[in-house]
Amino acid sequence: MNPEDDPYYNLRHSTAHLMAQAVGELYPGVKYAIGPPIEDGFYYDFDLPTPIGEDDLPVIEAKMREIAARDLGIVRKEMPREEAIAFCTAMGQPYKVELIGDIPEDDVISFYQQGDWIDLCRGPHVPSTSHLKHFRLLGVAGAYWRGSEKNKMLTRIYGTSWNTEEELEEYLQRLEEARRRDHRVLGADLKLFTIMEEIGKGLPIWLPRGASVRRVLENFIVEIERRAGYQHVYTPTVAKVDLYETSGHWAHYKEHMFPVMKVENEEYVLRPMNCPHHIQIYRSQGIVSYRDLPIRIAELGTMFRYEPSGTLTGLSRVRMMCLNDAHIFCREDQIQDEFIKVVHMIEEAYQRLGFKEYRYRLSLHDPNDREKYVDNPAMWATAENALRSALESLNIPYYEAVGEAAFYGPKLDIQVKTVMGKEETISTSQIDYHLPNQFGLEYVGEDGKPHRPVMIHRGVLSTMERMVAFLIENYAGAFPVWLAPVQVMILPIADAQNEKAYEIQRQLLEAGFRVEVDPRSERVGKKIAEAETQKIPYMLILGKRDIANGVVSVRKRGEGDLGAVPLEEFIERLTQEVNA
Repeated sequence: MNPEDDPYYNLRHSTAHLMAQAVGELYPGVKYAIGPPIEDGFYYDFDLPTPIGEDDLPVIEAKMREIAARDLGIVRKEMPREEAIAFCTAMGQPYKVELIGDIPEDDVISFYQQGDWIDLCRGPHVPSTSHLKHFRLLGVAGAYWRGSEKNKMLTRIYGTSWNTEEELEEYLQRLEEARRRDHRVLGADLKLFTIMEEIGKGLPIWLPRGASVRRVLENFIVEIERRAGYQHVYTPTVAKVDLYETSGHWAHYKEHMFPVMKVENEEYVLRPMNCPHHIQIYRSQGIVSYRDLPIRIAELGTMFRYEPSGTLTGLSRVRMMCLNDAHIFCREDQIQDEFIKVVHMIEEAYQRLGFKEYRYRLSLHDPNDREKYVDNPAMWATAENALRSALESLNIPYYEAVGEAAFYGPKLDIQVKTVMGKEETISTSQIDYHLPNQFGLEYVGEDGKPHRPVMIHRGVLSTMERMVAFLIENYAGAFPVWLAPVQVMILPIADAQNEKAYEIQRQLLEAGFRVEVDPRSERVGKKIAEAETQKIPYMLILGKRDIANGVVSVRKRGEGDLGAVPLEEFIERLTQEVNA
């Protein structure tokens, strides 16, 4: 995070120091790691002499307010490298000594002091602790030093800080709303998915209702792709290591891949991406003519990523995922047209899903980062110019982000707002000159000579796991009727109506709807309340009088009682709403 890009940077950086000073006064002997500002707040990592938990936060926060009231000036001090190392060593701060070792030789080493507390830091900060008034500590978590499981687990304390009490309260309200919509909580309450220790971390199980949501999404995107001329395939979830050495994933992505499996004399690995497999499908077709292009290959492809356990979060960060993936092999003169079609496909999907707040980000490579990106300046210039040209032809506003490209090519990322007002990448489309070259892909041009195709990597719905997590939170679990895991719940008033309830269920199932019956011998009021808690869009109340009159009493989520209608009329209404 750059201080120039964030007006709250100094405030939150200083509040992190305030918290660190408070922890030091409360827990003598603490060792300090890092404490940066982050989006909407800050954190600090500590190596504490005694464990702490959420119950300790009010005490730390009270000490912070006491220190802030002292109005301690925050003063910058600079030291020569050897003096700084000796100083941190004498203070018993080994993490700071290690951090000094990472500072380039020609950089200034600076500290910031407030009262008798001092910390290695490049700054900047507010002038004094009295500027820090509107803050709140939010939580405690574990964090490995430098993000590596090989290092010690530290204690991370999160907090937030704002310029005014109104801003703080507004943020806390948004945070509470986000907690209410948390897909992990709602996913359990609505019986959508579960994660079990016996199976493993980051490996979600889709329960019947969650599987229904996923299946509807899959059918939805597959049909859009079919109409757009995509050919759907299934490819293996494992492959030889050689495949990923050729693609470059092994060199640039190895730390995110699972360990190698040795089978006889060969080495296999779980795939982190689907693109090398789709490249093999292109190669399997033999001689490709310019007339055959574009070739559009799509797959709901399962991939695996080795994610540290501390980063796993419900469905949004997992170790096994199913990507709505596709690769377009085209001529250079077809890039713009194909890219425009991808953007239109994304917009069609977003309209159906109800996404309204999103931005287009042109993600470029960082020419100074030769470890992360393929070192081919000419290729990058060509690919980035092609992507800019396509975006400008669409006449849509976009912004550029250096350092956000894939290792092999630039991409368009669609940044969708979450319930917290943050942006999250949902869809992406990448232009790739690199992989066709790595695999020696060719087509025969109009001139009868071999030419290299260009690849467009494209994901509209992201992974099914990430998309469902996003949708749960976006809808607060109340899915629109077309996507709801259970569209109709039939509630017989008494056991005598159960047989008719199941008969109506069969009729609705045959009509293509997702329907359940609640046959329990409970009061109908309780059944209604539970169906509403489960966020079922429609309830059909079935009593003796309803059966005698040949009707069903309809209740709709959020609207209440809609009256009694013949079943055929209800089916017509439901059909229209699902297809709207």
